[in-house]
Amino acid sequence: MNFYLNQEAVLGATSSTLFVTFIASFLIWFMFAGLIILWFVDGRVKKEQAFRAFAAALLAWVIAQMLKSLLPSVRPFLVNGQLPLTFTLHFDNAFPSSHSAIAFSLALTLWLHNKKLGVIYLLLAILVAIGRVTANVHYVLDVIVGSMIGTMVAVVVEKLRLFRLLKPRK
Repeated sequence: MNFYLNQEAVLGATSSTLFVTFIASFLIWFMFAGLIILWFVDGRVKKEQAFRAFAAALLAWVIAQMLKSLLPSVRPFLVNGQLPLTFTLHFDNAFPSSHSAIAFSLALTLWLHNKKLGVIYLLLAILVAIGRVTANVHYVLDVIVGSMIGTMVAVVVEKLRLFRLLKPRK
């Protein structure tokens, strides 16, 4: 995976371009941080739920990366010549969006356990997907398929009841 820091996305940026850069590049990391805080500090997310969310995110990323290697697609900024509004420049294939796959796997895994928290995470995942398109690094189809991958992985991880062994036996 080749990537370079994109200084142009930050230098001389307006507040709207900084917002797009944030949701396209950093929001997903805040989602992970939020999950860790909700697990360790707040306690609203139990250990089993957190492990399922992390497992779903990892599996969604692996599947998206495998598809990227099989299905060559050029990123929009390489086609239209406009620099992307992301902190890093990636030159791998665009299809499907790994960010969307990861964000939706986290969101749906949480939604399956806690609807209120899950809705917040689903809104954040939608923002990540919109940010990736607005930032000029993905096409709409890339983020739609990425979100479908993340959704399906979350459902499969839940159905398989991964990490049920972490529950204390009575």
